[in-house]
Amino acid sequence: MPPAQQVPFPLDGEGGQKRPRRAPKTPGGSEPPPPPPVPDTSLAEEAQRKYLNYALSVITSRALPDVRDGLKPVQRRILYAMQHDLHLAPDGRFRKSAAVVGDVMGKYHPHGDVAIYDAMVRLAQDFVMRAPLVAGHGNFGSIDGDAPAAMRYTEAKLRPLAMELLGELGKRTVEWRPNYDGTRSEPVILPARFPNLLVNGSQGIAVGMATSIPPHNLMEVLDACIELSNQRDLPVSRLLKKIKGPDFPTGGQLHATKEELEAVYTTGQGSLKLRGEWKQEEDDSKRGPSFIVITSIPYGVERKAIVEKIAEVIISKKLPPLLDVRDESTDIVRIVLETKRGTDPQLVMAYLYKHTPLAVHVPVNLTCLVPTDNPDVAAPKRLGLDEILNQFLTFRYSTVTRRLEFDLGELKARIHVLEGLEIVFDALDEVIAIIRKSEGKADAAAKLIKRFNLSDEQTDAILELRLYRLARLEIQVVRKELGDKRKEAGRLEGVLKSDTKRWDIVRDELAQMKEKYGDRRRTKVMGAVDEPEFQAEDFIVAEDANVVLSSQGWVKRVRELKDPSATRLREGDGVLAAVAGSTRSSVAFFSNLGACYVCRIHDIPPSTGYGDPVQKLFKMADGERMVAMMSLDPRALGEELRAPTEGAVEPEPPFALALTRGGLGFRFSLRQHREPSTRAGRKFAKLGENDEVLAVLLPPSHGFVALVATNGFALGVPVDEIGVLSGAGKGSTVMKLDEGERVVGASLDEHVEVESEKGKILRDSVEKMRGARGEFGRQCFPAKKDRIVRVVPPPVATPVLGKSTEEES
Repeated sequence: MPPAQQVPFPLDGEGGQKRPRRAPKTPGGSEPPPPPPVPDTSLAEEAQRKYLNYALSVITSRALPDVRDGLKPVQRRILYAMQHDLHLAPDGRFRKSAAVVGDVMGKYHPHGDVAIYDAMVRLAQDFVMRAPLVAGHGNFGSIDGDAPAAMRYTEAKLRPLAMELLGELGKRTVEWRPNYDGTRSEPVILPARFPNLLVNGSQGIAVGMATSIPPHNLMEVLDACIELSNQRDLPVSRLLKKIKGPDFPTGGQLHATKEELEAVYTTGQGSLKLRGEWKQEEDDSKRGPSFIVITSIPYGVERKAIVEKIAEVIISKKLPPLLDVRDESTDIVRIVLETKRGTDPQLVMAYLYKHTPLAVHVPVNLTCLVPTDNPDVAAPKRLGLDEILNQFLTFRYSTVTRRLEFDLGELKARIHVLEGLEIVFDALDEVIAIIRKSEGKADAAAKLIKRFNLSDEQTDAILELRLYRLARLEIQVVRKELGDKRKEAGRLEGVLKSDTKRWDIVRDELAQMKEKYGDRRRTKVMGAVDEPEFQAEDFIVAEDANVVLSSQGWVKRVRELKDPSATRLREGDGVLAAVAGSTRSSVAFFSNLGACYVCRIHDIPPSTGYGDPVQKLFKMADGERMVAMMSLDPRALGEELRAPTEGAVEPEPPFALALTRGGLGFRFSLRQHREPSTRAGRKFAKLGENDEVLAVLLPPSHGFVALVATNGFALGVPVDEIGVLSGAGKGSTVMKLDEGERVVGASLDEHVEVESEKGKILRDSVEKMRGARGEFGRQCFPAKKDRIVRVVPPPVATPVLGKSTEEES
């Protein structure tokens, strides 16, 4: 270890204050030389240089895995420390995780202990790793999202498969480098015997790039490697006959066509749809409920999150056939959904796939580090499937070659020693005499070297030879060993001279790995599956209902409504509108700020009380309030509300009429609002400054609409003279107003009643108000001293429908 640096200002004994140390003088008594000048550089350039260094460090030393062994540096150091320093072999005992983390942090990875422990835990989790490399003892977390126990409680050791990554380290198969403080060495890469990058996958976020490699099946990957080793230019389409797609430890169904898979594995990026599996179970009793059992969940999704989402659906009653959810999982996933008997499970699952994490899109980004000319440096690159496998095969071929060269060197060294023993065995008496006459080991060695022309290694072996080895049988054993070693050395030399033989070794070892560690695929790959598309109406009981909207913005759904005025309301509140329709139909709410909010009648909470604030259903702005409500049930509209005709130039009926306080008005098609909107609604009007929507009406095609202003002027205009807008707009002037005047109301009835500031009720006929659009109108109500404040709406009638939905069915 380098000596500890001294603190520039030692602490004073009293009070812990720092005091400057006097600068030492040179032997001549002169002052020390001044410090070197600080280089003059731009702050921007220096910041850029520092950031690039940081980015390079994160990319190459932390976030991205290497294509050859599929490991990030922290994972590689954990496995190496467990094997080399702690000797935690698969057949050995467990050791505290804290000891592993401490060794890794102190010797190889100078980062936080939490990051190291989290990386080790991930290597042990069988729901994260397709082929775990660490055997954990204790609480290592769960698929429910439970955190692992603290490192002082858990224990770990290596799994057999991890030894396939580490086993050839002692044969100089890979490059080595000094650790962070130069006190020991660590491997640059592990001599992996299988493509760990694809088998276990990897997730990581670096600076400016990220990686998301899903796990795959070991047998399929090794089959693809064997086939690719025979023909190195195989296209991805051929490789996908062996590798069917990702194989997640949690199972599931992968929905992707061959074309989609080929595109993802060719470009190295894309997205694949993954969802859980299920089966149906029936209760033994004929009247009992049915059950849907979820047997697998998507990779990376917590099981409890799925259960909670399904519970929310049940509580909110968005899926009436779904009655209950229970998590009966042990080591095997089993989430039980209780449904009403006779329910179509396909429709239930279609809803859950759409509204819960039971179906996800798995990102694929095959970015990893690839070797460069400098063995200590790897560069990030996005690869295709064929490139990843070719990189591994090239590395594996190099590793096998270096291993064979090491074995040959060891054999030659042993042969050299055995040849020396063979020489002296033919002159044992002379050798013993020389040793007995020598003055020591060094003298005996020198005499033997001179007499028999031996090397230092041979001489040491002779002098270390035990006496029993001089027996005749032992001499024969040495000569037999020498013959075997020479034969094996000749075989290895022949293998090293032949590329074909070395590739045969690579293929044989891959086949052995497949036989020893291969298992069945867990994730089912499905093509384009024809399944029923979810429709919200499928789960809504078809029945007629009434919706009541109050002036203060309270809304409720009631089964029967005999008299709207008798419904329960808060003190001072009144009924603004009451409509009827099927629970599968929609109801539209129009606000004073020009927004239309549409929801299904079924989505309005039923109530026998005051109801709920309409703001609970929709996301409304400050000061926004509802001015009208309209049922979109065909029986209420008088016609079927169809979708807009594709390519239609003009808006299509039915039309609603919107009027503003500024005297503007327009008609707009209700077809644009037939489907439920988002909580934010859809704009149907663009209002000018200080203007707001006063009323939204459903007028007859050839009727009149009457507008009344604060000054008592009134104007009856033919509805068909008011323009139709194809989108949200301001409209045109329906009634001109004097400065400071506003429209207080509108009516489609034959007579109009208004109320003045002093509470007087005045009434007049629309016949007297008729005029052309854009006029000031006529003075129908005296308002010089008592201005008009509102048009009195007619009593809200009980909504009536034709045949009920139940009768029609």
